[in-house]
Amino acid sequence: MRRHLIALSAVAGLLAFGSTAAQAATAQGSGGVQPPAGVVSAKAADDTPHFDATQDSPVEQIRQLVQCGSTMYAVGSFTDIVKGSTTYPRHNVFSFSATSPYTVTSWAPDVVGTKSGSSGVVNSIAFNGSKCGDAYIGGDFTSVNGTSVKDIAEISTSTGDVVSAFGHSASASVQTLLGAAGHILAGGYYKTINGSSADPYMTSLSPVTGKDDGFVHLSISGNYEFSGVSSNATRVFNQSLSHGGTLDLVMGDFTSVGGLPRQQIFMLNLAGSTATVTGWTSAQFNGDCATVEPYYVQAAAWSPTDSTVYIGTTGYHPNGQPVGQTPRTGLCDAAAAFPATQTSVTSTWINYTGCDSLYAAAADANGAYFAGHERYSMNSDDCDALGPGGYNAPGIEGLQPSTGDLYVNSAGTAGYYSRGRGLGADDELLTSTGLWIASDNLDGTAMCGGVAEVSGICFLPYS
Repeated sequence: MRRHLIALSAVAGLLAFGSTAAQAATAQGSGGVQPPAGVVSAKAADDTPHFDATQDSPVEQIRQLVQCGSTMYAVGSFTDIVKGSTTYPRHNVFSFSATSPYTVTSWAPDVVGTKSGSSGVVNSIAFNGSKCGDAYIGGDFTSVNGTSVKDIAEISTSTGDVVSAFGHSASASVQTLLGAAGHILAGGYYKTINGSSADPYMTSLSPVTGKDDGFVHLSISGNYEFSGVSSNATRVFNQSLSHGGTLDLVMGDFTSVGGLPRQQIFMLNLAGSTATVTGWTSAQFNGDCATVEPYYVQAAAWSPTDSTVYIGTTGYHPNGQPVGQTPRTGLCDAAAAFPATQTSVTSTWINYTGCDSLYAAAADANGAYFAGHERYSMNSDDCDALGPGGYNAPGIEGLQPSTGDLYVNSAGTAGYYSRGRGLGADDELLTSTGLWIASDNLDGTAMCGGVAEVSGICFLPYS
């Protein structure tokens, strides 16, 4: 899965305002609970690859982390990676060992260039099942190791070269890629991909040729229209595959999918010969958030049994709701849990940050983990400040899966986890060994889990 690329100017202003509010916050919550055995550690590994946080212009960002075999793959927008005393030139893609000491590999594809002349960004990376010899990358770029491409390519994980047999042209940015059911499921802003315009915004591609194989045909359309709303275009933005591998949560900006009314998110059944939209939906996804953030479901994660869906959102506040000590409603700037039953459902709990965004989600049997650039948790009675009953929980929160209550430190005064906020964690990946968090180095952000030098990549291991 992958997350939001935030407008730096807007966020810089929000973070500057938010830091003052956080320093002045004195409220203490009363509903947090102690974390059980089995959650990931609050202490980060201190030897993972990272950015040089002192060089934060332009801002560098990890957009997604994926493991294939014993290797971790990281993509985003960056030019260098630091490991120990060594700096490795890496252009928007690199890999490293999934186990300590997390050695950076020699793999260094040169993925660069955009239509605007910047250095490019890779939004997503995927693999065809357990086949780790080639990777599929999507984003906004025009060249890989000197070969001209356009926003999508299959590349060798040994040489970094483009696999020419796989189509490598999209009409606009590719935001998300997922290998599932023998297909490469692509989503983004594009209307045409690898010569096909039959399935704009989300397309099933042959892993061999990159051609539209017809497995997904959804006629995605629509966008959010209400008084004062900012311009927003139809798009697919993110995906989350169930543990069983047969259901896919798809997030984006749309109002109709497969002939059914769907907003923010829908669930695809991948088990048949053709993917179909399931009956899973909720009227809660139809609410309007602030006019500047009309699309707000940014991340989704499945419980280990695939019985619960957890979502993390942006949105600031409900449209028309004032900032200040007003009880929060709706799904704006919140973590929430929904039954995964394939029918119309309602949330089982909502945990509000108090008007700060969440961009990443992951879950195991003992915790639901959300990250973004949030300051607070269980903060349902205020906006842009710590309200009654709220807790300080900067950058990451661990919640009780059944109730959404925040896991707190031993003193019961703040969240059990903490992370430098920066732009906001853009991805979380839960593996058998722990929780990987993708982030950035805005304003020198480097702290995660009590470790000072893990800018861009943070790993919270299971104890």
